[in-house]
Amino acid sequence: MIDLHCHILPYIDDGPKTWSDFLEMARHAGKQGIKVIYTTPHHMNGYYINTKNDILKHVEQCNEQLKKANIHVQLYPGQEVQIHRDLFTALDKGEILTLNNGKYLLLELPSSYVPSYTHEVIYELLIKEITPIIVHPERNQGFIENCQLLFDIVLEGALVQITSGSIIGLFGRKIKSFSEKIIDHRLAHFIATDAHNTRSRTFTLNEAYETITKLYGIQQMYFFRENAELLHNGNQVHVEQPIPMRKKILGLF
Repeated sequence: MIDLHCHILPYIDDGPKTWSDFLEMARHAGKQGIKVIYTTPHHMNGYYINTKNDILKHVEQCNEQLKKANIHVQLYPGQEVQIHRDLFTALDKGEILTLNNGKYLLLELPSSYVPSYTHEVIYELLIKEITPIIVHPERNQGFIENCQLLFDIVLEGALVQITSGSIIGLFGRKIKSFSEKIIDHRLAHFIATDAHNTRSRTFTLNEAYETITKLYGIQQMYFFRENAELLHNGNQVHVEQPIPMRKKILGLF
């Protein structure tokens, strides 16, 4: 399996703080059947600055450590970039890292709202032939209160990644229910772990895919798995026609 969003790089992010913890995470991922991990440390989120060149060097070092430890997991470079008005200045400086230097970028929004300039950023990224993947929108209060915002963003060309832990209920019933609504309305394109450790925020991709299979059938599960593979191989991902989400889900949020 492929995990497109993970905070496994040690020292530079809010993930593992030691080499030992890093190796423990990698072993745990391997036991889950995850063989490819995109390392996506935070960038420009007010706490962490992790530029493209720094990440590339760190990924190379970590892959060497995995080989020495005989852990059969391969790391690929990426970045979880906070949406910001200075994003394109950083892009012009060569500080922004798309997933494996491809055409997809993990884009994080603030947890409490959707910035007014989000549409502008998405438009400009698409003009530059970079497709933004909005990460964990199910945990964004702005989307929860106005579901139509997410529909509009997907209609404009952005893609969506839901966290595996949200699907299995690790963030609570409300987040789980909203995750299901996003899938119901064909607004989700990827499932990823957003793993930070082996305890509270760990690898739950298997459990999420099992839950999706029970709720929606095996074809929906394969839709998400295949999209991760398509992205990894540099191919066009599957996108379904989204269904509008015009009203707040009464009784849940």
